[in-house]
Amino acid sequence: MDPAISLLRDLVAIDSVNPSLVAGAAGEAEIGGAIEAHMRRIGLDVVRQPVDGDRANIIGVLEGRTKGRSLMFCGHIDTVGVDGMTAPFTPEERDGRLYGRGAQDMKGGVAAMIDAARVVASNGFGAGRLVVAAVIDEEYESRGADALVREWKADAGVVTEPTDLQIAVGHKGFAWFDIETRGRAAHGSRPADGRDAILYMGRILAELESLNRRLQAGITHPRLGAASLHASIIQGGRELSSYPDHCALKLERRTIPSETVQKVCQELDELLGRLRASDTDFDAEARLLFSRPPYEVPDGHAIAQTVARAAQRITRRPQPFGGMSFWTDAAILGEAGIPSVLYGPGGAGLHSTEEFVVLEEVLTCRDVLADLADEWCRQAGASESGVR
Repeated sequence: MDPAISLLRDLVAIDSVNPSLVAGAAGEAEIGGAIEAHMRRIGLDVVRQPVDGDRANIIGVLEGRTKGRSLMFCGHIDTVGVDGMTAPFTPEERDGRLYGRGAQDMKGGVAAMIDAARVVASNGFGAGRLVVAAVIDEEYESRGADALVREWKADAGVVTEPTDLQIAVGHKGFAWFDIETRGRAAHGSRPADGRDAILYMGRILAELESLNRRLQAGITHPRLGAASLHASIIQGGRELSSYPDHCALKLERRTIPSETVQKVCQELDELLGRLRASDTDFDAEARLLFSRPPYEVPDGHAIAQTVARAAQRITRRPQPFGGMSFWTDAAILGEAGIPSVLYGPGGAGLHSTEEFVVLEEVLTCRDVLADLADEWCRQAGASESGVR
């Protein structure tokens, strides 16, 4: 069995559900230990970077014989939950695919980047530095990537999220909001005394639907498309015979590179302001919970062009530039001065009950990354150290 596929099977067999998403879940301790041991076996120097208790980033370093540019491969080792799956941690091969939780998101990319380091090491790494970072918590708040870039730097990076072997030079951002409407509790038979917080929220939902239509029909990014929003979770009311005094909505807004979180907050403030102006009893407020920015690197940037050359050498065909609809740790690397692209194997079933990765694409990704490291790192670099 190819070493990359063997490693992938081992990773999928380990429960690494993010405990910030699912209370009591296994977390990344076991998979981190397995990756640390594997990296040592293939000749990398390994650093364990604690982030939260026993949840730690695992960082492997390969030093060339001479100075050159540094390159970082980065992938997350946590997964979402497994509700509805029958055997999430039993890797199963069918028709050239490997099934299991995390196979596509993103243990296929993690296996490819680690095995690329094995190939580079076995070929005799001539120059520069290769940093291979397996990080925690991307599925929740990306505390792993935040911690990584505080201590580690590189001249460029590749995040091996599943891109179907497209070279993704950007992705969308997001903002999460709590919206609350306040009414007045009263007996259901006394409408003059009550104020219906759920109906107030209905007005907001109608306005949000109109706003989403405008976003979808408005400015589009050539690779990422239009901005969007959706209502995620709603709660309200106490009993059938009472006017509800409270209703709460959780909202997600997906952003494109021309938008800022300040713009999105203003958009919601103006929406609520119009509703207040039309009814003095209307009582509502919105609160930003968390946000991450969109990300984009120019097509002509050196790392994008070098990945494109490596991909063409390995696949013998041009690889398209693209963009991803989902958010990734590439934005964190980019903000920290590590210009990054996304490149990883394809599959299907992100966050669903049937998830798989295409095995041939895992191998192609591995080979492209190894070729990329050889070309990128032997050039003179801006930095001589992966560590600040």
